[in-house]
Amino acid sequence: METITLLLNGKERQVEVEPRQSLLEVLRETCKIKSLKDACSPQGQCGCCLALIDGKPRKTCTIPARAAKGKSVTTLEGVSDAERQLYADAFQAAAGLQCGFCTPGLVLRIKHLTDQDAKVSRKEIAEALDGHLCRCTGYVKIIDAVEMIHDAKHGGTLPRPIDDGGVGARVKRYQGAELTLGTRPFVADIDVPGMLYACVVLSPHARARIRRIDTARAKALAGVAAVATAKDVPGDRWVGLIFRDWPVFVAEGEEARYVGDVVAAIAAESPAIARQAAALVEVDYEPLPPVLDPVEALKPDAPQVNPKHVNRLGETWIERSDVDAALAVSAHVVSGTWQTQRIEHLFLETETALAVPLPDGRLHLYSQGQGIFDDRQQVASVLGEPEEKLFVELVPNGGAFGGKEDMSIQAQTALLARMTGRPVRLSLSREESIRMHPKRHPITMRYTVGCDAKGRLTAAKIDLLGDSGAYASVGDKVLERAAGHACGPYRIPAIQIHSVAAYTNNPPCGAMRGFGVNQTNFAIEGCLDGLAAKVGLDGWEMRWRNIVHVGDVFSSGQILEKSVGIGKTLEAVKDAYYAARAEGRAVGIACAVKNSGIGNGALETGKCRLEVEADGTVSLFIGFTEMGQGLLTIMTQCAAEVTGLPSSCFRPKVNSRFEVGVGQTTGSRATLLAGRATAEAAKKLRADLDRGLTLDKLIGTVYAGDILIDDTTAPGQMKNGKIKTHTAFGWATHVAILDAVGRVDRIVAAHDVGRAINPQQCEAQIEGAVHMGLGYALTEELPCKNGMPVTFNLREIGVLRASDMPKVEVILVEDPEPEGPFGAKGVGEIGLVPTAGAVAGALEAFDGIRRTRLPMKDSPAAKALNVGRIPDSDRDQWH
Repeated sequence: METITLLLNGKERQVEVEPRQSLLEVLRETCKIKSLKDACSPQGQCGCCLALIDGKPRKTCTIPARAAKGKSVTTLEGVSDAERQLYADAFQAAAGLQCGFCTPGLVLRIKHLTDQDAKVSRKEIAEALDGHLCRCTGYVKIIDAVEMIHDAKHGGTLPRPIDDGGVGARVKRYQGAELTLGTRPFVADIDVPGMLYACVVLSPHARARIRRIDTARAKALAGVAAVATAKDVPGDRWVGLIFRDWPVFVAEGEEARYVGDVVAAIAAESPAIARQAAALVEVDYEPLPPVLDPVEALKPDAPQVNPKHVNRLGETWIERSDVDAALAVSAHVVSGTWQTQRIEHLFLETETALAVPLPDGRLHLYSQGQGIFDDRQQVASVLGEPEEKLFVELVPNGGAFGGKEDMSIQAQTALLARMTGRPVRLSLSREESIRMHPKRHPITMRYTVGCDAKGRLTAAKIDLLGDSGAYASVGDKVLERAAGHACGPYRIPAIQIHSVAAYTNNPPCGAMRGFGVNQTNFAIEGCLDGLAAKVGLDGWEMRWRNIVHVGDVFSSGQILEKSVGIGKTLEAVKDAYYAARAEGRAVGIACAVKNSGIGNGALETGKCRLEVEADGTVSLFIGFTEMGQGLLTIMTQCAAEVTGLPSSCFRPKVNSRFEVGVGQTTGSRATLLAGRATAEAAKKLRADLDRGLTLDKLIGTVYAGDILIDDTTAPGQMKNGKIKTHTAFGWATHVAILDAVGRVDRIVAAHDVGRAINPQQCEAQIEGAVHMGLGYALTEELPCKNGMPVTFNLREIGVLRASDMPKVEVILVEDPEPEGPFGAKGVGEIGLVPTAGAVAGALEAFDGIRRTRLPMKDSPAAKALNVGRIPDSDRDQWH
């Protein structure tokens, strides 16, 4: 240990540091500076840990703590109150934050940038922010905030954020100021007395039999409080959202099935001791040949990957009319194989859980999961305890995008807390996070599509095969959804769709924003472009002739009865499309549809409880997760719209105080279901207010809103004489316009949102989705060698930086959804569904090459970007 002195936020501070400690570790754990976040340590690639060192922006995860000796260190905690308020107001006025995990680091960079007198252009701002990663926003509104801040610092006037409002108002984000400044804690920011720090031991093999696990040396290390293995689980080790096929610990005598399997978990007095102990756990592995190809996995002689289920995880058939006969008489036919890649969610907050034993014998579990009531049920099962023994609370997370639906380390954390009787916090490193949680499915798609002489689609024959990895997650449902949306938003009279999800020893694949639909959209849009060329039509006209309308039949067999806004979105981009073509630009266009609500026969609920508090506020309890999409803000606006009360008087909460469990926050359904339930509860409160009662007379009163959707049908089934696979649909059209060298210059994104409850946040969601869609199209991938990701480097994984982003124009179209709250439908996923198809079309217009594999790294658009460059030494060894 060494004692160093530094000037921390203007005050001299002496701290003891370990030889290998980073400055970030010392600032967060010793000095309790929680505005700095750890998202990539020690890569120095995300910017979440940025501080000003002697006045200059530096990433503290890359600086040895000892190197800070005698330095001046400034974090947001050391900025004046007036300046802090400026940043908070600007980010809220511009809607420049979503999950907020990256924002404090960005703000310090922006402080340094805007303290300079010289005005900077948007291009220069983007370049200055290149060292920061934001997975949510697409950077557009962050740059808006920077311009506001610079103007305000140099004599201008800052627009005021809107504090209150109902449906349609551009109300500021709930807790937006706290998120901007880093004062609203994430799970890893919560410290409790007596807390232990935990870590996990993961299998290094994609497939291996575990002969022996020896924890003796780890347990003997001073400072270790507990080491848990499968032997210590008192209840059921196996968890899962659909199939209970995923063990929270792999036991001796069993096979490890992928490189994220947990073999042991350690709780200790410090993070360093926990990781030191993890290295002392001795595991005797017998490596076995892994099953890595889904085609091979489906062969009769293939080893069974998962003991709970055969390798054919799920299969979907959709058939209508005689597809072979229809193709035989079609004037034009295109055929091809499209392939999409495995994608890492790369949410900036890695998985963290905190379990705190309570005096009454219960366990308080702080979770960042996408369904805390599912977390409660599964953790209780692992502990062998009734659910009432757990109080589960959501800490709104730093991004998820589907990757936090499945359990990660909640059960291991809870078990260690029970074993020790002390609070335990477990956080995954970035590498551990990438190894553990499910990814976006790689899907191989074989399409044959025909049309008549006028370009009207006649038939489609489609085969889909998805690699679901070692555990089911929701993989069969992803491939089911891919099948149901495989024809996009188009009328096709004759179809045959066959979709299969297969187990392999690759990392599991499950939910990721788009849920199988962006994969098939890439293929069907390529087919539309190919047929348009044969017919002699441009891309806009080809789509206009084939889009669905009210009364048409969707791919799944559902007759569309209302809110079909695809035509309006096409009309909204028409002028931009043809203007760009007239200028001689390379232009691509793609249309999309995405369900709102899980559907396919699932029973779906929305639940809300409003409780009037003594301080004049109203607690608003729902069961869905806030993960950056602005759900909690939207719910306050729904409640305000109905009650007439200010939206700021509502305090949204997600915990198990009331039984408001509704399953996972997935399928673009949170606004749809929670919004309806909130409006239902708010009507009851409004009735009391209309009777002349005031909030001070209603203290302790609870108002319930409960919604049930039970009329959707599973594939191949009918209910009430009809097929209704989904409650609602979102619709979109994207236009991609390239510059003279083939780089994406502009995206025009028109979206039917039903009703924009908060237009500003709706725009921000779509901008962020376009950002993700461009990465998906051009640079993002997570290839594996022998089941292990070949890279954990954030830049190599390929998420776009601010300087990589083109201009984005969002057009909100409102075709009200009768089954949605105030006409709204979900928009969280559809924003990235058509992007890759539009970019592929633009690239073909530029260089004549039709690309059928993602990411399109060989394209000029990808080569112009600064990310996604995996070394050739790894590239040559992909499987």
